[in-house]
Amino acid sequence: MSGTLVIAGLGPGDEALVTPQVSAALARASDIIGYIPYVARISPRPGLRLHPSDNRVELDRARHALELAAGGAHVVVVSSGDPGVFAMAAAVFEALEDASTAWADLQIEVLPGITAMLAAAAAAGAPLGHDFCAINLSDNLKPFDLVLKRIRLALEGDFAMAFYNPRSKSRPHQFAEVLETLRQGAGPERLVIFARAVSTPEQAIRVVPLFEARPEMADMRTVVIIGASNTRQVGRYTYTPRRV
Repeated sequence: MSGTLVIAGLGPGDEALVTPQVSAALARASDIIGYIPYVARISPRPGLRLHPSDNRVELDRARHALELAAGGAHVVVVSSGDPGVFAMAAAVFEALEDASTAWADLQIEVLPGITAMLAAAAAAGAPLGHDFCAINLSDNLKPFDLVLKRIRLALEGDFAMAFYNPRSKSRPHQFAEVLETLRQGAGPERLVIFARAVSTPEQAIRVVPLFEARPEMADMRTVVIIGASNTRQVGRYTYTPRRV
């Protein structure tokens, strides 16, 4: 078995934030597999085959990558941000676990990338400077009641929180429920950062107290960061002290 499979993170959007390690893997690849807008970030070249697919077929995409690599191809599965954060690395290993031993000896490498969460935090200052958690607000792969439960528990633990996929056209009402859950467990002055299209020319960072936060301030290109109880502002920067 001479093929290889690399699972790579393309970072939050700015090509300068793609790591040299990932760039080298892309240059060696014979096949690129991923969600349509992420594959579109890869420049075509002779001998490179591009395999874009929809965002709801992650396991099918993972199996396709494993099959190509098992057949001798040099495959790179691309995700935005980091491939291990709400992305394709877990899907590939899930497909591997479900498969026969045919892929057991396949060489698989996961290459990290800069997550949207960390890029958003850097653009705002240092709101994740102490303990924090990340929660995907989408209910595509888990029930929404579980999303709300995890938010309540994170509030109880006084974590800063980073929210991925806060508000889509198919579930615009759910982010309103998230904000209401936050208001029940945190004071009205708790800081909320709306970081949209981070590291791209459309980047917009907005910091408001919780009582001013509105559902329409977020969309699927937005990372929302909820401060801990001691998160504060100094000038235009938002940070969470490393001491409690």
